[in-house]
Amino acid sequence: MLIILFFIFVSFIISMNTGYIRLSPLQLLETLIGMGTEQQNLTLFEFRLPRIVISILVGMGLALAGCVLQGVSGNPLADPGILGINSGAGLAVVLFISFFPSTSDVPVMFLPLLAFIGAGVTATLIYVLSYKRGEGISPTRLMLTGVAIAAGISAAMIILTLRLTPENYQFVAVWLAGSIWGSNWMFVLSLLPWLLILIPYIFVKARVLNILNLGEVTATGLGVNIEKERLFLLAAAVALAGSSVSVSGGIGFIGLIAPHLARQLVGGKHQFVIPASAALGALLLLIADTIGRWFIQPSEIPAGIVVAVIGAPYFLYLLAKSKA
Repeated sequence: MLIILFFIFVSFIISMNTGYIRLSPLQLLETLIGMGTEQQNLTLFEFRLPRIVISILVGMGLALAGCVLQGVSGNPLADPGILGINSGAGLAVVLFISFFPSTSDVPVMFLPLLAFIGAGVTATLIYVLSYKRGEGISPTRLMLTGVAIAAGISAAMIILTLRLTPENYQFVAVWLAGSIWGSNWMFVLSLLPWLLILIPYIFVKARVLNILNLGEVTATGLGVNIEKERLFLLAAAVALAGSSVSVSGGIGFIGLIAPHLARQLVGGKHQFVIPASAALGALLLLIADTIGRWFIQPSEIPAGIVVAVIGAPYFLYLLAKSKA
């Protein structure tokens, strides 16, 4: 964890100095202590720092959502993006943009709530269609159902984009690619309460996730109300994924990669997997966003595309190893 936090700190420093407008280490230090020029203050405090903070928060949220989904479903390939939950949240955001083209301060605060509703409806649909009486939820059936629903939602979003103005259409296209678009402090404030409430709840439920991994029979014998715990944990994962997607766009694979790497580093106990997943998710998305802003300056590559370049091969590797 100390090594991961060190890399986050280093990536944070590098990201503050990455962009079309260069800030030398000395200029960066002067700006941080209040001695920078007006342009340097604007660049750092109004553009880069909010985006860096959002990258860290979104990475934590998506990683923890994937960690919980994998623990609850017993599916090592579960991820909010792959299962279609991110797509459901995205559909709600696209609907919002269709009817409210101006993202003024008040509507922005409702984006995480709208995304949570979209993600919740999608997750409920996936759960209902994946559940089979007497057998519960099969990991394979859950995966296939999620992929099918994600494809249907993507088709619906394409139809919705036909009624958008050219400016909003361009925004939606960038959003779907996974751009950190909510890059001001208002978006940070809209996302932060969700994380402050849900992350401690998930950490408190680490023991329950450990017991659920032992199987339904053992968990019931130990006095765990399986359906109730699954419902609340799934709701927490959906809320984390939906609120994160509302300010970051359609970023996938963070919820798949981070928990797997965390288990390899700290073992299978969720008391350690949860904080390690959060830290790795923050690190992965921060690095991806920094690379995207640096690679083809003055343009940029959406962070979601950078993550996908890493995540798609890793997903195929895990799929090949899976026995589901």
